[in-house]
Amino acid sequence: MKNSFESAGGRKNRRGRGLRKEDLIKIYIAGGAILLLIVGILLGSLLSKGSKDEEEELDIAEVEESVPEEEVAVEATTEASEEEEAATEASSEEPAATDPQTTAPKETGANVNIKELVSASSVGENSKVTYGIDVSKFQGTIDWAKVAGTGIDFAMVRVGYRDSASGEIKPDTNAKFNMQEAEKNGIKVGAYFFSTAVTKDEAIEEANWVKDYIAKYSITYPVGYNCEGFEKETSRQFNLTKDDRSNIAIAFLEQIHKSGYTPIFYASKGELAEDAKWNTSQIEKSYKIWMAWYNQDTSNIAKGPAYGGQCAMWQYTNQGDVDGISKKVDVDVAYFGYDGTETAKDTSEREVASADVEALMKFDPVDETVTAKSVTNLRDKPSQGADSNVVETLQNGQTAQRTGVSSSGWSRVTYNGRNLYAVSSFLTTDLSAPKQQSAAAPVEDNSGLKTKFASCNETVTAKEEANLRTKPSVTDPDATVAATLKAGENATRTGINNDVGWSRVEYNGQTLYCVSSLLKVVE
Repeated sequence: MKNSFESAGGRKNRRGRGLRKEDLIKIYIAGGAILLLIVGILLGSLLSKGSKDEEEELDIAEVEESVPEEEVAVEATTEASEEEEAATEASSEEPAATDPQTTAPKETGANVNIKELVSASSVGENSKVTYGIDVSKFQGTIDWAKVAGTGIDFAMVRVGYRDSASGEIKPDTNAKFNMQEAEKNGIKVGAYFFSTAVTKDEAIEEANWVKDYIAKYSITYPVGYNCEGFEKETSRQFNLTKDDRSNIAIAFLEQIHKSGYTPIFYASKGELAEDAKWNTSQIEKSYKIWMAWYNQDTSNIAKGPAYGGQCAMWQYTNQGDVDGISKKVDVDVAYFGYDGTETAKDTSEREVASADVEALMKFDPVDETVTAKSVTNLRDKPSQGADSNVVETLQNGQTAQRTGVSSSGWSRVTYNGRNLYAVSSFLTTDLSAPKQQSAAAPVEDNSGLKTKFASCNETVTAKEEANLRTKPSVTDPDATVAATLKAGENATRTGINNDVGWSRVEYNGQTLYCVSSLLKVVE
């Protein structure tokens, strides 16, 4: 019996019977070619995958290598920009541009990304909307406790200015008092300086002066650069170009930032829009903009003004009425706030600041001894308002040394070692003059008033500003201030008592009383 392998082989030999040798060779050759083709395809696929991987690795390597090249390009661009700025400064001799009074587009103010603007805050600057005021000595003596009761968040305090004539840097005489009292009453403080710098060196000098002046106070809000009136022929900056002024402002802002404070640039909308008076498009890239723009829609003030540029703080009126401030005040809204209150840079002991009570009046110096014509109150400030206090009473025959006289009708006197204030018409330099009595005639009944008035009929106005009271007294609690007469506004004087210095006037249908020395006859 044959094995199965032999049987199979025998069958194969029988199927192959009739194939020629040449045919077998062709079959083998064709089979080999097909096999080589399959192997080639497989190898090609593997090689293709490897090549693709290599290409991808090459692409990644090229991307990784391109990063430092881009950084080099940025550095080169920065150097070029610095060279262009230097060239601009060197060639900025063109006349200053005129103001086109361009109307701002009616659109929502640009969003302010506070992280992209220069800041020195260490207490967490945020994007909350906060409300404040900006003040100077021109607001007089401020009652900051009352201001705090209104709920304002911050106060921008003018700390100084460069004299427009002499070029001397001078402090605002109420700056330290305002910073001290605002801080004491929980109001966060910022500051600003009124500049008339004509060079970048002067601007840096101003910034360094500000840094030293505010070092002992908690300055949380920004420190501002304020420059106005540069187009007046009397201004030190009259001949500066827009580029000059902008570069000077930037020098101040940069120095303020180097000193550890957040800088802010102040100007009006008409000066800012479309680079009209400043290189706004350059300044706003790095620094907060504090824009003054009045008489606009404030129905949605938290949204910001309808201004196309960057506006981090908006001064939307200069006619604000705030409890604790007797004068009109600028009111602001800031589109940023702070999580805390900054600590003063210099924490050493500071002196207690007093208010400059003469901030709203100019006193010409004198040196003379005076007495009261009859009797007069000596007050802690030249005002008969509720914010002043009677400290002493000067009787006829008692003397004080008068050191200043104001055209507003007040005298500054030294009495018992203090500077106090009296109505000038109540004083005399005739030390031997007897005590004056009220005029005997002509007089009127005057409805039971102790002060009798001689009849007259003349038009009067205030020399500056005068309180009109319900009684001819500043000490009687019933003698309330019913109105305020300002220079240029008229009243009719119907009675006068020259001995005690009071006038009776008709104003807006009321019979009121005023200190005569505060009035003048309308010619």
